[in-house]
Amino acid sequence: MTTTEDEMIRSLLLDGFARIEDQVASATDGLDPDDARWRPDAAANPIGWLLWHLTRVMDDHVAELAGVEQAWTAQGFAATLALPYPVATVGYGQSSDEVGAFRADPAEILAYHRATQELVRAHLSDLTASGLGRIVDENWDPPVTEAVRIMSVLGDVTAHIGQAEYVLGLLERRAG
Repeated sequence: MTTTEDEMIRSLLLDGFARIEDQVASATDGLDPDDARWRPDAAANPIGWLLWHLTRVMDDHVAELAGVEQAWTAQGFAATLALPYPVATVGYGQSSDEVGAFRADPAEILAYHRATQELVRAHLSDLTASGLGRIVDENWDPPVTEAVRIMSVLGDVTAHIGQAEYVLGLLERRAG
């Protein structure tokens, strides 16, 4: 059996997002709510917020690409996590005080992340090479294609999981 271009693209993207899911699961394993809120300094982003934010970005952007409601609202995670932010917030541009108000159980963050990954897998399972050229945002010059948006999301969540893992490492060193 030969692998088609569409299958190779799907396989690569699915693998990239699956790696993020594994890293989020690892970061939340054994993490208690207080540790999820720990900040290396007064203006730093805590582990829990970073995991929530990367998941919100994935959910927001991929749901828009797929033309479906975000897992955040469709599956009730906005109500379950009950964060002190407007429901549409993804965390971009939040002040240090807003980030500091974040409180969520790491298990709930992981559940939300897994639901978002299901949305991602569903969308990517139908992706074709020709569909990657679809214009999804004309507010930029040049307009943003589906390929650019997907890679932007993957790049953003990769950066944020790395940040969360770094903060987790600092926390573990602090605990001794």
